[in-house]
Amino acid sequence: MNTEERQLAEMLHRVTPEPPRRVTVEDVAFRLAAEAGRGGPGRGHAARREPRARRGFSGGRRGWAPALAALAVFAVAGTSAGIATVMTSHSHAILPKDGTPSSPAVSGSPSSTPPTQPPASTNRPLPPVRIAGGIWGAELINRRSFDQVGLTADAGSLYAVTGNALVRIDPATGNILRSTSYRPPLPNPPVVLGNTVWVVWSYHGGNVILHSYDTRTLAQVTSMLVPAIGGVSSNASGVLAAGPGGQLYVAAGDTVAVLDQASGQIVRRIYMPADPASSVAVSPDGSKLYVGTNPAGSLRLLVYNLTTGVLAGSSRMPAGGAGNLVASSGGVWGTDGSGHSEWVWFAPAGDLSRSFRVGAGAGGGLASLPAFSGGAVWVGGSHQLVCADPATGRVRASTAIPADHGTPENFSVVTVLSGGRTYALYQDAATNLSGLAALTPPAACSG
Repeated sequence: MNTEERQLAEMLHRVTPEPPRRVTVEDVAFRLAAEAGRGGPGRGHAARREPRARRGFSGGRRGWAPALAALAVFAVAGTSAGIATVMTSHSHAILPKDGTPSSPAVSGSPSSTPPTQPPASTNRPLPPVRIAGGIWGAELINRRSFDQVGLTADAGSLYAVTGNALVRIDPATGNILRSTSYRPPLPNPPVVLGNTVWVVWSYHGGNVILHSYDTRTLAQVTSMLVPAIGGVSSNASGVLAAGPGGQLYVAAGDTVAVLDQASGQIVRRIYMPADPASSVAVSPDGSKLYVGTNPAGSLRLLVYNLTTGVLAGSSRMPAGGAGNLVASSGGVWGTDGSGHSEWVWFAPAGDLSRSFRVGAGAGGGLASLPAFSGGAVWVGGSHQLVCADPATGRVRASTAIPADHGTPENFSVVTVLSGGRTYALYQDAATNLSGLAALTPPAACSG
């Protein structure tokens, strides 16, 4: 190429636009994570005690904004068609002054990744393994690693979450029967309501997205978009709960949104006096709603009369990483923690001034969570496994959890099936052993 040809080529290059560069998922993830790291859309408070770091959620609660951004990108990449349907169906919705949609908040054409059934060659039952010195007859029946966000049951199945899937488990064998793609954005156990199991799909900025699945096949049933008035809490955990009347309660910014599962409508909003809702629970009789908020360095617990919608009580206590509310007949249970420690408290009638600690908690970033199942409240951890009276909080029975050569073993969440069959999520960091454990608690636990 001579000089004149080279000059002509350079001139043509300057006047001819380059084809647009394809924007990749990695580009979007980097940008979202960078924006979240500068503050993000979630709301929080500058002055608060150091929250505890939770295994399975990178960076602990303080780091959830970047983690949520990255998770949102993968959700969009994997299920863009389903979410686009949800967003399109609501992009022109007109909201009344109370923020309740005038049209159903449901997508009629869910399109997430179809559920899968593990091949028989990889799903053969393994012989049970005695663990933790055999406390309460503990045997490991499944050796998968589950997130400590919760273990839920219906009449004949267990539901848990791995790092990238919602799974249905056969309690008799520990086998995974069905699996569907799911990456939890924050700690919240699957919620079973009728023939559907609900999860929080996305929790970020001004919107909450819920997905529901058939309890048997794990085929997606629907998606719900719930606008979060004022933006979601940046310190949230346990934001979705079911009431006995077949309704769902969602911490949605400055409100708790009440959803009717059958119609897909937001039928009611309950407004917070201050600070976004960060955790919710409904009493077993459906009469009370408990809501946690997190003013700077503390937990504020609000008690609402669900018949009248009136705020019936409010109390406050210093807290570092409070949340994971669970309601029982006598009051409400929750967690607190700082650094790598977590423990469970019980507040009779929802009054934090009368609250007391239950169980010995967990260390090393492991979970200690309350669960109301089988007529008792169960509290796990890395030191002690406890069953307690749901009316009084009194410990009915307990057993020490041994350490494995100085390394804690952990039972994080317990659930009970009909007939008293009891299961828990288990971890042993010393041997890298984890999975689903079957337990035989003492008769005292049943009351």
